[in-house]
Amino acid sequence: MGIVRKTKSVKTLLDVFDHSNGALLSVDLVKQLQPQMNKTTVYRILERLEDDGIIHSFKDNEGLQRYAKCKGCDSSQHRDAHPHFQCRDCGKTECLSLDLSVPAVPNHKVDRAELLLIGQCEDCLL
Repeated sequence: MGIVRKTKSVKTLLDVFDHSNGALLSVDLVKQLQPQMNKTTVYRILERLEDDGIIHSFKDNEGLQRYAKCKGCDSSQHRDAHPHFQCRDCGKTECLSLDLSVPAVPNHKVDRAELLLIGQCEDCLL
């Protein structure tokens, strides 16, 4: 079930992603949007946006769910398989513009793959 219509709540959440330069924690999104919508609404919209291929999610190094905008995905398939990077110093988490080739596994169907690289970001290296 995807986004049938762009409600004010959907637009508000998409605006947050449009003005972000990294992957966002779901709990931070709930806190940020608390005045405009409740937690259930935020999670429901996140799920629908992911189903529609507008955003994707992954777990960070603490097991927390993060979300970021997709590039070239749709409701039938997430096509932007790429690694994510999380800075161990500042916590910034971002999508890396590197193409990954997910190998075919005999007698299995791979729906998604996650690769999280952990280290120091450019700002923390300085």
